[in-house]
Amino acid sequence: MEPGEGSAPQTRQVLLFFVFLSGSLGRSEMWSYSVSEETEIGSFVANIIKDMGSGVEDLAARGARVLFDENKPYLWLDLQTGNLLVKEQLDREALCGFTEPCTLHFQVLLENPLQFFQAELSIKDINDNTPMFPDKHIVLKISEGTIPGTSFQMDSAQDLDVGVNGIQNYTISPNLHFHLKLQDSAEGRKYPELVLDQSLDREKEPEISLILKALDGGSPPRSGTTLIRVVVLDINDNMPEFEKTTYAVQVAENSPVGSLVIKVSATDLDTGINGELSYSFSRMSRDVQKTFTIHPISGELHLKALLDFELIQSYTINIQATDGGGLSGKSVIIVQVVDTNDNPPEISMTSFTSPIPENSSPEMVVAVFRIRDQDAGDNGKVVCSIQEDLPFILKPTFKNFYTLTTERALDRETRAEYNITVTVVDLGTPRLKTEHNISVQISDVNDNAPTFTQVSYTLFVRENNSPALHIGTISATDRDAGTNALITYSLLPPRDPQLALASLVSINADNGQLFALRALDYEALRAFEFRVGATDRGSPALSSEAPVRVLVLDANDNAPFVLYPLQNASAPCTELVPRAAEAGYLVSKVVAVDGDAGQNAWLSYQLLKATEPGLFSVWAHNGEVRTARLLGERDAPRHRLLVQVRDNGEPPLSASVTLHVLLVDGFSQPYLPLPEVAPERAQADSLTVYLVIALASVSSLFLFSVLVLVGVRLCRRGREAWPGHGSVPEGHFPGHLVDISGTETLSQFYQYEVCLTGGPGTRNFNFLKSTAPNHQEAANNTEEHSTFVNGLGYN
Repeated sequence: MEPGEGSAPQTRQVLLFFVFLSGSLGRSEMWSYSVSEETEIGSFVANIIKDMGSGVEDLAARGARVLFDENKPYLWLDLQTGNLLVKEQLDREALCGFTEPCTLHFQVLLENPLQFFQAELSIKDINDNTPMFPDKHIVLKISEGTIPGTSFQMDSAQDLDVGVNGIQNYTISPNLHFHLKLQDSAEGRKYPELVLDQSLDREKEPEISLILKALDGGSPPRSGTTLIRVVVLDINDNMPEFEKTTYAVQVAENSPVGSLVIKVSATDLDTGINGELSYSFSRMSRDVQKTFTIHPISGELHLKALLDFELIQSYTINIQATDGGGLSGKSVIIVQVVDTNDNPPEISMTSFTSPIPENSSPEMVVAVFRIRDQDAGDNGKVVCSIQEDLPFILKPTFKNFYTLTTERALDRETRAEYNITVTVVDLGTPRLKTEHNISVQISDVNDNAPTFTQVSYTLFVRENNSPALHIGTISATDRDAGTNALITYSLLPPRDPQLALASLVSINADNGQLFALRALDYEALRAFEFRVGATDRGSPALSSEAPVRVLVLDANDNAPFVLYPLQNASAPCTELVPRAAEAGYLVSKVVAVDGDAGQNAWLSYQLLKATEPGLFSVWAHNGEVRTARLLGERDAPRHRLLVQVRDNGEPPLSASVTLHVLLVDGFSQPYLPLPEVAPERAQADSLTVYLVIALASVSSLFLFSVLVLVGVRLCRRGREAWPGHGSVPEGHFPGHLVDISGTETLSQFYQYEVCLTGGPGTRNFNFLKSTAPNHQEAANNTEEHSTFVNGLGYN
């Protein structure tokens, strides 16, 4: 029974009194069948379909089975026909002894739903045992003074059969002195008495031999014989007498072998040998013979074997005291066996289901078992329980059967196995306990979706990577088990339809490893996002997804590109500087860009070579070419400067540009082409002209393409950075470098407006105009310089 609220016991207990329970699980009617003992195995006994009231198809579907109280498979049930068949030969004498009728009780159990039917099997006796006397030779001493009509009780023969097949008659061989008389014992059995017909004369006939035959009532009848040797003695006229005609004694069943049961005593008034008494059993049964022994002199009755209350509860022992003259007196000892709690409860598992799914409904039957205690009274009453902290409950069902059912919902992820201990304790003294362990496995149901180890993933890949590069691993776990926990990874369609995700990355469906399919270009694609899905293999399948962001890291793969002065023009770029210019005069500005980002785009300028060292200098951080000192009359009029532009990458990349400077006294002096150029043109033939034209055309086309590309990138970066989002690296910016990433193409001190057109043999250039207030005077000088150059007619 389940404990009520607030009750002291913490264990759910059920008290079993081995009585038949009534209800929907068991039928009250009793099915009765019979079969003869020694029937061959496989013989038909009965068909239960009619008694059960359902179709034969229910037998297999509901797991019908036959259960005997002794847990022995005497019969088996054919689930296809409903026939009860003999499973092993039945020996009525071994099963029931002398008990009549011999009935075996069994149950027919059906599951889903659980149902019991009570039945009994009657074992019919056949005449398969021959009567047997305890002794093959019997010595009977009779005094010659015995008067006719005196009877002498003989040991009865034993026949294990019962009823009509038991002993029905005794006969004795023909003689002149005795005849046979049959008597009925208290147990209802017949025993013979030898009656003296005429007086004996020891001198004429000292011994008489008789044959006693026992006949049963079988067909054909069986018989057994014993030889009676009658020894004629001298006269003994007093018979022994016991103190009591009936002795009653109680003996505990756990008494050890050799224990004294009782001591009996008899007296004889004769003297001499006729007064000497000897005690012995009379009409001794097989059970008495193997269990007790009596001392022939003292009359003490001792245990010869252990008692078992569960087998035999009482013994009736016939004893006799015989004197030396052959006379005997009789008495009866009734031994009552007292039960002790010597049998622990027995647990017999009838049905067990494991594993069970974790989504099983409450009150699902997990196990059906039977409890039995062979003791009697309180020693046979039991209490059944399981642990308290389990989602299971015990319920009594029918007779001594219990069911173990689920009490609430199960969760395999919380606990995948339950070790249940069924404890049965009887109420005897001392109490005996039996435990039976049951391991119930919980099978998995796909009720958990995969879970990613991170909410989102950020991966970093350096540009110019090798194809099929492993860039990271996406991992997810599933709390389920087996195939329900196997995860397949996949790339989900990107939300941006313009993103060609299939050409960028791939994922290993088994382990979530991500691979870059091609080399990435930071300048073309700096970052992209996509989603990864994780799907288990359960039914139905469950899935989840996680966002992944891939950031492309810049590599120094772009050398600085010089925008001014142009290096592919047909004529060299010449800058005019008045000789009256002061130190620090702005001669020109080298403008360069770098397609990389961060420190890879930080540019520095350096004057590598000059016609006259020390006359000009290049500012390292902005590329401005200025005079280092005052110009003199001795300074050469023409100067050639080689300027190197270098980035801050690893390894650093660089580009160089040549700048021509012409010193003039005033802007009114005409400027002629450099002498080294004119001879070359004069000497060029027609083929050279064609080559120059072709080279100029290709250079112009290339310059135009570069300008368009640079303009598009500048516009794109301008839109990305406005407002306040320019890709200016954080942290310390080296003073000798210029960052040209994003929209800040030139230095942070100057911004210049550059207009370049590419055409064969022509070049228009507007001098760089500073926008800084503190350089306004330098800007004015630059505008005058520009007007002077244009006035000379050199484009």
